[in-house]
Amino acid sequence: MIKCVVWDIDNTVLSGVYLESPDRLPDADPVIASVLRELASRGVLHALASRNPPEAADYVRQVTGTSFAAARCGWGSKADAVAAITAELDLTLDAVAFVDDDMIERAEVAAALPRVLVLSPEDAADAASWPQFGPAVVTDEARRRAEMYEQRRRRQAASSKFAGTREEFLRQVGTRVTIAPAVAGDAARLHELSVRTHQLNSSGVPLGAAEFGVLIRAPGRLVVAVRLADDFGDDGLVGAAVTELDDAGTWSVPLVMMSCRALGRGVLDSLLGWLCRSAARAGARELQVPCLVTERNVPMRLALAAAGMRAAAGAAGADGRAIFARSLSGELPPVPDWVTVETVP
Repeated sequence: MIKCVVWDIDNTVLSGVYLESPDRLPDADPVIASVLRELASRGVLHALASRNPPEAADYVRQVTGTSFAAARCGWGSKADAVAAITAELDLTLDAVAFVDDDMIERAEVAAALPRVLVLSPEDAADAASWPQFGPAVVTDEARRRAEMYEQRRRRQAASSKFAGTREEFLRQVGTRVTIAPAVAGDAARLHELSVRTHQLNSSGVPLGAAEFGVLIRAPGRLVVAVRLADDFGDDGLVGAAVTELDDAGTWSVPLVMMSCRALGRGVLDSLLGWLCRSAARAGARELQVPCLVTERNVPMRLALAAAGMRAAAGAAGADGRAIFARSLSGELPPVPDWVTVETVP
């Protein structure tokens, strides 16, 4: 799925060249403006990469009515701009598309960033009908995605000025995490997370909403949903875990997943700490998380290690998964007091 489209400005989003129209700035291209609105309604982010002064981005926001999650305006390489935007938004390159009317610019980006989907404006006009731009479901979180990235930008700006520790900052901005049993109404969002989340996903296997519905109702299993908010805004449902306790005293967690928006905000650490403590209260002697070993989910594996879970060296099986396990005796990972647990067995 394409999560973000990076747009050129001149003769792409605008029907003309910004710097060559001093008397009357060009209008938004009506076809592209329609594509911007449609993709945004599906939760696709938009960004700008243009050889223009920064005020061009402000003008484009005004004439299109579109919220752009990032903008790189200047006279450097478009490939560098796209790479910088991808890093700023914590996306992978294969989740990004780039649109430019200039064939040379498109060729440069395609050569430097082969995982990026490179399109002409004519291609982009049809993109709304392509499967990689059409999620199976559109959740409330998806419709608010651009708004949440704006909140993220303000949060990061505040963090950069804060002199204390990360934990002190999270407390100061009123971080609130809720862990509760998932309900049927969460299934569509859980499906969306399983499709979109790669860096913080232990399974790596997308599950449909119907499959999550079965898991939520299944006896002997517990599906928990994790929600996140702070004084900057409400991120909604950002993560989940599926757990099961076997007769041998092992609590297995076949799926842990978390939105990248929650990265660095203490949410995954809190969930893993809660899993350890809940498993111990249930009488389990060991917690196990089977985790797919890929280049993309290194952040997930680092989080598992930080929670005291270890996989034997070279332990990945034929399916590419390693079992991260830890004993539940002794001191367990902490759960901050800004985490609320709602009636979880």
